[in-house]
Amino acid sequence: MTVADPQLGVFDSVADAIGNTPLIRLNRVTEGITATVYLKLEYLNPFGSVKDRAARAMIDAAEAAGELRPGGTVVESTSGNTGIALAAIAASRGYRTIVVVPDKSSAEKLALLRAYGVEVHVTAGGLPRQHPDFLKNVALRLAADIPGAWYSGQYDNPANPAAHRETTGPEIWSQTGGRITHFVTGIGTGGTITGTGEYLKSVSGGQVRVIGADPESSIYSGGDGHAWYVESIGHYLHPRTDTDEWPQSYHPEVVDRIEQVPDAEAFEVLRRLAGEEGLLVGGSTGTAVAAALRVARTLGPGDVVVAIAPDSGRNYLSTYFDPQWLGRLGFDAAPTAPGPRVGDRVAVAADADAPAVVPSDVTVARARELLGAYTALPVRLARAGAGYVVVAEILGAVSASRLADAPGADPVTDHLDPPLPVIGMHEPFAVAAQRLSDATGPVVLARDGYAIALVDAADFDDAPRFDAGRTTVRPCGTTTYEVHRCSRRRTGEGS
Repeated sequence: MTVADPQLGVFDSVADAIGNTPLIRLNRVTEGITATVYLKLEYLNPFGSVKDRAARAMIDAAEAAGELRPGGTVVESTSGNTGIALAAIAASRGYRTIVVVPDKSSAEKLALLRAYGVEVHVTAGGLPRQHPDFLKNVALRLAADIPGAWYSGQYDNPANPAAHRETTGPEIWSQTGGRITHFVTGIGTGGTITGTGEYLKSVSGGQVRVIGADPESSIYSGGDGHAWYVESIGHYLHPRTDTDEWPQSYHPEVVDRIEQVPDAEAFEVLRRLAGEEGLLVGGSTGTAVAAALRVARTLGPGDVVVAIAPDSGRNYLSTYFDPQWLGRLGFDAAPTAPGPRVGDRVAVAADADAPAVVPSDVTVARARELLGAYTALPVRLARAGAGYVVVAEILGAVSASRLADAPGADPVTDHLDPPLPVIGMHEPFAVAAQRLSDATGPVVLARDGYAIALVDAADFDDAPRFDAGRTTVRPCGTTTYEVHRCSRRRTGEGS
């Protein structure tokens, strides 16, 4: 009979193999940096992410407390990784698993969940907290209705940060021989940064600095909470949320500072890590490493920076590593066709304002006023302030024909058409033109995930006519409109 020996890599169960992930020095993306930068590869946990640690700790604690009994059901609301880890451990212990995920979760994560036999419920991710279909509310409702069900509640479960105080922190301290000076990770539930940070600060006498890496619009770092494209980190805030609640797993006092990292920077770091270091990692790793490199550039040769790689890029081959997905949203990516890109032929004037849009909280009567002479405009989730709108928060479109006979007092959201087509500034012009071959009217022009202008599909009918030079676009409804008809004004204006 084989005797378990973790030192030899022999374990009694798959959950026992969680932890002791390697620390890898970054060598090429750190050119010009004298500090040492390490990346802890949490995707080498048996279920593929840093969430393996919290999942095991939460299930262990629930069993010990009698909250999860033989034959029970594990329920969680998650963007994917926690659900995957919970499902795998649950399967190995004879439990059923139900997971509620947002609709922006990658196809790879959903496939993994279903491969473990999970019952997956997909709900809209952009809902106010009090909405009955908000992720946590759906999960709590399921847990209440199912006999023997236990809601793991990673955002508020003390076992989440405890797992990192007891494992992640000690591992990093041991692996660096106590030389770590800066710890960097993304903030999602807050468990990793809280537990690891608390341990490292305690063992170092407060010398280790803890840095959070956060999407630039996340509430954690002072953003307005609007949507972003990197999964599993940040704190989103729907503008209609009654009361914002931060996770109890997150202890902000542990964090010394937070670096705001835009999606475009995170995606660029992802490509560099894959192409220069041989590390295929997920989006939150791109955010964390971007922040770690910023920090490291300010340090000297005696400093040691450790960043967390929560999961693998294999979970995002259909998104962050798909040039077509990136291109459509206006992120820079390897071209998928020869020839000029959209941005080589269509430029947005430097003094241009944000494009005309209709906020989602107006009536049909007000939407008609905003439409003015235009045939259609995008409808965005209503937020305070002006500026560009993230494409993910465009809910649909309104058209003059659709609103013509609608009651003026109706909410405009009762009369939405499908969203307008979107093309990206970095997308191959020929690819964009082909995708618009059957489209008419206005098209959203995107850069780095934001809608920056509206153009007219007709202007892509004959791509070669753009070869003579670059066309300047000023967003519709804000300044003088040049060349592009944008939304085919009903008055016939435009070229």
